Amino acid sequence: MIPEPLLGITHLYKSFGSTVALEDVSLDVDQGEIVCVLGPSGCGKTTLLRLIAGLETVDRGDISFAGRDTSGIPVHERGFGFMFQEHALFPHQNVAQNIAFGLKMADLDHQAVHNRVAEVLELVGLAGMSDRSVDSLSGGEQQRVALARSLAPSPRLLLLDEPLGSLDRALRQRLMSELRNILKEIGVTAITVTHDQQEAFALADKIVVMDAGRALQTATPETVYRRPNSPTVARFLGLVNLLPGTIIQTVPLVVQTEVGPFPIPGTCPASSPVTLLIRPEAASIGSNSSSIQLDGTLTSRSFRGGHYQIEVACPAGPSLTFELRADPSELPAVGESIQLHLDPGAISLLPTERVR
Repeated sequence: MIPEPLLGITHLYKSFGSTVALEDVSLDVDQGEIVCVLGPSGCGKTTLLRLIAGLETVDRGDISFAGRDTSGIPVHERGFGFMFQEHALFPHQNVAQNIAFGLKMADLDHQAVHNRVAEVLELVGLAGMSDRSVDSLSGGEQQRVALARSLAPSPRLLLLDEPLGSLDRALRQRLMSELRNILKEIGVTAITVTHDQQEAFALADKIVVMDAGRALQTATPETVYRRPNSPTVARFLGLVNLLPGTIIQTVPLVVQTEVGPFPIPGTCPASSPVTLLIRPEAASIGSNSSSIQLDGTLTSRSFRGGHYQIEVACPAGPSLTFELRADPSELPAVGESIQLHLDPGAISLLPTERVR
């Protein structure tokens, strides 16, 4: 028997006047799972978080937690924790006092508060900093204090709204894996929202890609990246090599595009128009027996540390962008011809986009 999800969201709708914020959103969240709601600004992801928290009321649909309808449960009785982008720390209080705020609201005695503050400070890597002023902390340290404060009351569900959004790129990269490790260590169920694809991939067990109030795809990070279910999802993930195509052979599968024919793994029952996705890591200089040859002109190259980002203009069709791991001596000069070999495993078919 499959256990019920800890959090169940069914056919959720929410509007603000004539603006539709959420349209028919459904989602299940299991105990201990980290779910990331990913989408551009204005897609409805923060509204979804606020509905779960009880800070907004549902127009239609249901939200249940631990098998109980949440519609009649006040915010303060839900036992949920919150962490927001702005930290919202009290500048006139020290680290321990900020973390203890929610514990004191729960009427815990002084010793219990002291013990719990020390415990969560150890968890977030700030042991021994109880007496520090929050104004003296770095941005990353303030973010850890905000996380410790949200974890201190042992929430049944943790809601995080762009938790790393105010940090610079280098610090955000470092805290991504640390935040996931902390959440997994204590086993808290968490829902976080972000517009940053890399943050979502680093944090989540499951990603919900949203756009214009709708949940377009819900799957593991690996599935969302390797098999996006629509061109819209692919574009939002930064996957720009999208070629309109037609299936001209089903066994083996061959797709005709303006760049040329592509034999790719798998089967497809229909001959209707499709979109061919070529992921940026598909290209290499060397060939093998299963690779697909692509000839073109190198129009740009940019060193990105572990790889070169290159753009290749094909004799017909659009330019294609790749992340190429190659020795500089293997790359021709910009403006010269280049021969690439594409891994069929990094090529997939997407259904034709439905017009809403």
